[in-house]
Amino acid sequence: MPDLLGPAFKLGIIPGSFIQKCLMSLILYNTLSREKEEFVPGQPGKVSVYVCGPTVYNRPHIGNARPAVVFDVLVRFLRTRFDVIYVRNITDIDDKINAAAEESGESIEVIAARHAADYHADMEALGVLSPDVEPYATHHLAEMIRMIEGLIEGGHAYEAEGHVLFRVGSFSDYGMLSRRDRRQLLDGARVEVAPYKEDPGDFILWKPSTPEQPGWESPWGRGRPGWHIECSAMAATHLGRTIDIHGGGNDLIFPHHENEIAQSTCAHGGDLFSRYWLHNGFVNVDHTKMSKSLGNIVLVHDLLDDAPGEVVRLALLNAHYRQPLDWSADLMLESRRKLDRLYNALRNVSGWEQDWQDAEPAAGFMAALEDDLNTPRALAALFSQAREINRLGEAPEAVELARQLRASGEMLGLLGQDPARWFVQGIGGAAEADEIEALLAKRAAAREVGDFSEADRIRGKLTEMGIVIEDGPDGTRWRRVGS
Repeated sequence: MPDLLGPAFKLGIIPGSFIQKCLMSLILYNTLSREKEEFVPGQPGKVSVYVCGPTVYNRPHIGNARPAVVFDVLVRFLRTRFDVIYVRNITDIDDKINAAAEESGESIEVIAARHAADYHADMEALGVLSPDVEPYATHHLAEMIRMIEGLIEGGHAYEAEGHVLFRVGSFSDYGMLSRRDRRQLLDGARVEVAPYKEDPGDFILWKPSTPEQPGWESPWGRGRPGWHIECSAMAATHLGRTIDIHGGGNDLIFPHHENEIAQSTCAHGGDLFSRYWLHNGFVNVDHTKMSKSLGNIVLVHDLLDDAPGEVVRLALLNAHYRQPLDWSADLMLESRRKLDRLYNALRNVSGWEQDWQDAEPAAGFMAALEDDLNTPRALAALFSQAREINRLGEAPEAVELARQLRASGEMLGLLGQDPARWFVQGIGGAAEADEIEALLAKRAAAREVGDFSEADRIRGKLTEMGIVIEDGPDGTRWRRVGS
């Protein structure tokens, strides 16, 4: 079809209404099958999505932000076609939270509440919309206990020395997601070897707490749940036994998601747990794995000190979600310039602001997202459209293209600011923007009195700062070199 549609398709300027009639259905890569599949929800017109959220023991880093942004885009896209229920949990029962509380001398409730607030603030700055439901693990202890009791009754779990463990040998499909047999799964994995286990691969559903540790009463004594049972219980509570899409980072495939499949399937009489599994790739920093030991953790909060959240968001969408993303200063700079180009195209057109919400994203853009959420291709469609807007200048067609560009940006969580405000705000922070505006005001004053030597001197200083100024009938505007 792209050959039949020709250049217009490649530019992405065909109306989205045409897409719905002509283009293929949504295709997603299912980790379970290791293939791209047409997405068909279990109930026509309705989609349930569960994504593993943060464990709130520290400020979120860029690796935590990637799944939040990726699945935010997926949900935005799904909502154009389906009624969506999106659940993203908060893990506030975890040994890392216990360790952070012990180190700081604060309670786990204080630690968890503070860092949940940090997460919410940082994700809001990145344009991530709130999920429909955000369950906390501490609010679902009763559901976890009931699920564990059912697993024991079904012979899938057993008690041992105050622990309750899942019997992996009772689930013949264990390893189906990670595509390795049990011996391979255990080799090199962080699996606790304990004498009370029937099998080294059996994993904890409930464990005892010492008097100093957080704990809750249960049929097996005072203790706390294992990590995996938390998500199974929360997903079932809010979305039912079978969900359409389960998402998270690649690091969760094993053991977390593998164990979720096992315990949820067994707890629900063999019912399928999730129809599609989506996983985003890792974030590296300057070609090196991000880790606390290397001291190269990049916090979202620190990035937001230097750039608007929209820049960080675009950087996260720069690579296909399934591929690794290499984080660097160059990536941030490139993302800044890309947003400048898009906002500049909108700034060059008058009148698009009215009724842009009624515009539909263009065909090339939507086709990219239909193909397993291919955001690099979708962004390329945006830049093609921006170039076409600039080429058209004041032609009436530019207004409709600008509306489409804005609507497409909304799908990605981008271009939400007033273009004029974007450039006043500045990519280098408010202080730099204020300096630029002050220099432009001095230049205007110098030109007003005929002091063109001073005006040229100020233009030269702005050029040294990487700022291009454009004089026109409506006044002087500025942009950065390359934008």
